[in-house]
Amino acid sequence: MLTLIQRLGALSLAFTQETGRMGLFLVRTVMAIPAPPFRWQNLLKQIHFIGMRSLFVIALTSIFAGMVLALQGYYTLSRFGSEALLGPAVALSMIRELGPVLSGLMVTGRAGSAMAAELGIMRIREQIDALEVMGVPPIHFLAVPRLLAGLMVLPLLTGIFDVIGIFGGYLVSVQLLGLSAGTYFSGIESSVTMHDINTGLIKALCFGIVIAWICSFKGFFARRGAEGVSQATTSAVVLSSVLILVSDYFITAIML
Repeated sequence: MLTLIQRLGALSLAFTQETGRMGLFLVRTVMAIPAPPFRWQNLLKQIHFIGMRSLFVIALTSIFAGMVLALQGYYTLSRFGSEALLGPAVALSMIRELGPVLSGLMVTGRAGSAMAAELGIMRIREQIDALEVMGVPPIHFLAVPRLLAGLMVLPLLTGIFDVIGIFGGYLVSVQLLGLSAGTYFSGIESSVTMHDINTGLIKALCFGIVIAWICSFKGFFARRGAEGVSQATTSAVVLSSVLILVSDYFITAIML
């Protein structure tokens, strides 16, 4: 019994210590944003890496998400004679929930994992230590561009996801199932409000911060060796995905 209590205590202390390190890393990164010099080239590189290179997977995921949502929603609403509500159901689901959440998860899997692996390799090759020796703050040089890029790119990717997802719902609803195009789009126009759009954008902003923060932190403090980099990458993806879903619930509860 005493051994079990000791283990629980050790786990609690380790969890608290790791949470504190993560919080301090985020604070140091945010405080380093206004510090000169501002490296535009690094920021543009990260925007291209996180944003442009994620467009294909975002577009592919969104159109099929919208199509599946419309297909399932049609057969559910048809039981109650409410097929006219299919457009609002697809649009609100995409804008408020599926758009930001799936965009965040896709970016985590594609860009976040690569971000953690890149920084982890820099750590084990002592390139981060070399930056410190040369007097270049590693957080300002490496973490700040990634955080700003995630903050800027995720809302844009979420908007693209929403538009393509609604179009995918249109293809199934109107072209396949025979729903009137006017009914589909007029229902969206009358049901979607700026509050719904703002909710999705706020979620996307938070998810962008979470992805850049967690993946940069795990890469920065990767253990030595290839195994350490692989563990850091896996941990970054899992933790980022979990925090996206957890924060999605709390943001939804606050924004209702």
